[in-house]
Amino acid sequence: MKKLIFLCVLGCLSAVYSVGQTQRQAFEEPKVVTPGIGAAAPSDAIVLFDGKDFSQWEKVGGGEIKWKIDDGAMVVTERTGNIQTKKSFGDCQLHIEWRTPAVVKGDGQNRGNSGIFFQKKYELQVLDSYDNKTYFDGQAGSVYTQNPPLVNVCRKPGEWQTYDVVYMAPKFNAEGKLESPARITVFQNGVLVQNNFTIKGTTYDKTTGYVLHNKLPLELQDHDNPTAFRNIWIREL
Repeated sequence: MKKLIFLCVLGCLSAVYSVGQTQRQAFEEPKVVTPGIGAAAPSDAIVLFDGKDFSQWEKVGGGEIKWKIDDGAMVVTERTGNIQTKKSFGDCQLHIEWRTPAVVKGDGQNRGNSGIFFQKKYELQVLDSYDNKTYFDGQAGSVYTQNPPLVNVCRKPGEWQTYDVVYMAPKFNAEGKLESPARITVFQNGVLVQNNFTIKGTTYDKTTGYVLHNKLPLELQDHDNPTAFRNIWIREL
């Protein structure tokens, strides 16, 4: 009797093991990605700016990019217009480093202001928020006018800062209706400031909610401040 019970248990375990093996075999083997050293781009990333040129960028609306490259960084030239990537993106992981001017001029939204627009529509704010009062959903690390950062981790003016972002694009069905809104997670200087926040709609027109769109470029803002950017890379997810 004991032998019969043992054989039954063994058979059940074998069946469970076989099912588990079948389920595991349904997964694809993860591809090998070589990580970068420090903040360097991993092997499967697209390097959008390596400090040398604007080959991955174009001026919004056409024409020549008038921003300058200074000591390995792209620097906004005031009132010359926004720039955007030549390639369009949807779901992505973005690494970008930015710096507001060391010499402080202005206050509030007039201090080191710029922005990173995912799919040209949804803005992650760039601002000198070190000892600089402004509305909370407009400071650095905010999803502009939608959600303040969890904490203020801004470094002093003139120091380099980092954003590491996971952005999930909105999804639409065949009829063009929204199935799932955009979501964003942001680490600023290694600290979580946006935790899978659900974006409410286009930054400057939230009342209309979402409008059908496909992949679109990443856009950087000229807000009349000489804000600098460097070491920009992106991974398509």
